[in-house]
Amino acid sequence: MTLLAQPLKLACGATLPNRIAKVAMTEGLSDARLFATERHNRVYRQWSEGGAGLLITGNVMIDRWVMERPGNVAIDPVDRFRPGYEGFERLKAYAAAGTVAGNHLWMQISHAGRQSPWYVAKRPLAPSAVQLDLLGNYKTPRPLREEEILDFIQRFANVARVAREAGFTGAQIHSAHGYLLSSFLSPVTNTRSDDWGGSLANRARFLIESIRATRKAVGADFPLAIKLNSDDFRRGGFSFDDCLKLIEMLNAETLDLIEISGGTYEQPKLLGADGRSEDALPLKASTVKREAYFLEYAQAIRQVAKMPILMPGGFRSRAGMEAALESGDVDVIGLARPLCTMPDLPKKLLAGSIEEAPAFERTFAPRSQRFTARLINLLGQMGWYYAHIEDLGDGKLLKLDRSITAAFFRYLKNEYGTAWRMQRS
Repeated sequence: MTLLAQPLKLACGATLPNRIAKVAMTEGLSDARLFATERHNRVYRQWSEGGAGLLITGNVMIDRWVMERPGNVAIDPVDRFRPGYEGFERLKAYAAAGTVAGNHLWMQISHAGRQSPWYVAKRPLAPSAVQLDLLGNYKTPRPLREEEILDFIQRFANVARVAREAGFTGAQIHSAHGYLLSSFLSPVTNTRSDDWGGSLANRARFLIESIRATRKAVGADFPLAIKLNSDDFRRGGFSFDDCLKLIEMLNAETLDLIEISGGTYEQPKLLGADGRSEDALPLKASTVKREAYFLEYAQAIRQVAKMPILMPGGFRSRAGMEAALESGDVDVIGLARPLCTMPDLPKKLLAGSIEEAPAFERTFAPRSQRFTARLINLLGQMGWYYAHIEDLGDGKLLKLDRSITAAFFRYLKNEYGTAWRMQRS
């Protein structure tokens, strides 16, 4: 048995059937009421049959008014998601489709915070009034009041409870990439002087209280994970040293898995891309050369973390995945974009019938040092993969020769059109 094919038993008692995970990608497939749809079912049935031992959904939001993008599923208000109600029955169908092959399907639970675009959020929410300045796409957020923070803590817990009742086999709390919980961790975006800001312990309080409330809501036998930045890669932000100290705190909580990622919208290292040069922290040369973006940090994290580690971000070859597992620094390999163009890639990797994920990346514009050009190129690539998720959801043949220019404008049209339909519903 190869290392990739070995099962992994979690502290809660559940077992992942192998070491390959489909990590979260935003799908944008909800209906105007933000309910799951048959398009989710088609996509996740294919990914389930594709062989990964663990599938993690894209952002499922706890706040229908401040979302990562139009088309997110939102479980808000939670009263609309009781057994027998349409929203809940849609979730049951989603969970059933995504576990048809006996794999795990975990719901990623999130709040977008300051990173909710103007055409979605009339007023984004954040720890402090620190605006995200990207192409004029984001408004200045309103700082959360303490009673709102306490309410959101319970919302994370309630959404996880709904996930369990609907048939999802686990939950992941999203505290990476600059979204709400992540922005509380960063001194750049959290300038509060109360008990939710200042020291790392205070900045991490929102996350830790959310973990505790969620564990209480779902019970001891339900897998619970978090997604955490290894580093924001931004001067003055949540650092790798902060990450190690926070993981020491998290060892005292009942977590079954920690997914390590990195970056924010300003520094999108999660997508292997560079952000604004004026506030960026450079990657080590050895990290740039590696197949996986965040593998450089795994060894130090392994020395601290008592829970298993899921590592995504750039894995493409079976040899690279096996080597990462053999090192002992990583317990689960995360894949994302390759599964948009080859949903059964995990099955082929496990069978040894393929050695590397085919490369289908496209370039929208010539490479440039200008941040705007790099950002447009990045959005074009994202749109190209979004288009393939949509095609999977519609049961269409994949158009691997689709131009990135066409995908970029399709992405813009879908974003604004979906936002308009949401507002009219």
